[in-house]
Amino acid sequence: MQSVTLDIPINANAAIVWQDQTLFLLDQRALPQQEIFIRCDDAQSTADAIRAMVVRGAPAIGITAAYGIALAARQRFAQSPGNWRELLEGDLQLLAESRPTAVNLFWAIAHCRELLDAHSDGDPFPVLLAEAQRIHADDRAENFRMGDFGASLIDAPCAVITHCNTGGLATGGHGTALGVIRSAFAQGRISEVFADETRPWLQGARLTAWELVRDNIPVKLMADGAAAARMAAGGIGWVIVGSDRIAANGDVANKIGTYSLAVAAKYHGVKFMVAAPTSTIDPNTACGADIPIETRDSAELLSCGGRVIAADGAGAWNPVFDVTPAALVDAIVTEKGIIEQPDAGKIAAHLAT
Repeated sequence: MQSVTLDIPINANAAIVWQDQTLFLLDQRALPQQEIFIRCDDAQSTADAIRAMVVRGAPAIGITAAYGIALAARQRFAQSPGNWRELLEGDLQLLAESRPTAVNLFWAIAHCRELLDAHSDGDPFPVLLAEAQRIHADDRAENFRMGDFGASLIDAPCAVITHCNTGGLATGGHGTALGVIRSAFAQGRISEVFADETRPWLQGARLTAWELVRDNIPVKLMADGAAAARMAAGGIGWVIVGSDRIAANGDVANKIGTYSLAVAAKYHGVKFMVAAPTSTIDPNTACGADIPIETRDSAELLSCGGRVIAADGAGAWNPVFDVTPAALVDAIVTEKGIIEQPDAGKIAAHLAT
């Protein structure tokens, strides 16, 4: 992957950039110390960027995949105008294999397949590029709607806890859970944010804090294991998180550590909100037990900042996500509205609106 600098303002709402007929991704592995972009010219480089976590967050992965498909179609049509569709199949499979849990990835691929099926002869690139740009713009607009819906649930000014990163870096802009926090803070409903550091990639420390500090929203980092004690100390009104896949019954897959947050919240009487676009809801997955959970290299857990921190010979279990049962979720918020006490019937009705 090739790192480059771009002459544009660096902010969370410009983490995915289409410029000079090329896709550029703000390298989230380098934040906050460095603000550099990775250049993607084809399906391979786009899939590599997704797999390596240059870009992460379910909505952002879906947007990136849509641009990657457009890049792949341009390359394959130029290579062989007669059988570009057959060549493109390998690229679609490559992208599908980049991350297994985030359903937005598969939604974007399926959506672009539908466009390709309806496409007549000729270069598919302009159609696919326009669709990727539409998906990108729509995601940001939907995040603002989601933010207002979520903010309306917070009655009195309070502090909140969030986990991982769900802001502009993880989406097309504004954010899902962090979008709710941004909107609620602007309305005077949130006084302070406690952000879990989110081991092992430290998305809370490196990314969420980076976004909130830039927005002048008060933020305090804490170790993931400190959340229950923070709730016991009082003053926390909500835990607000995002999701990488929501099953048809309302079970929620999100960054590892979310499940324990939900259990602690239930015990302490703290409400639990999940903010995610409807594209994150997978009606074909019946329940959380059916969601494929990605497990990554144990070295990510045994090291920190490139330095080994564990005892020599120790192994590691490194699932990237866990599943929070719907019974622990007070509300799922999408761009369409609010699903309180979610279950299969409410999820189906919400998707049908």
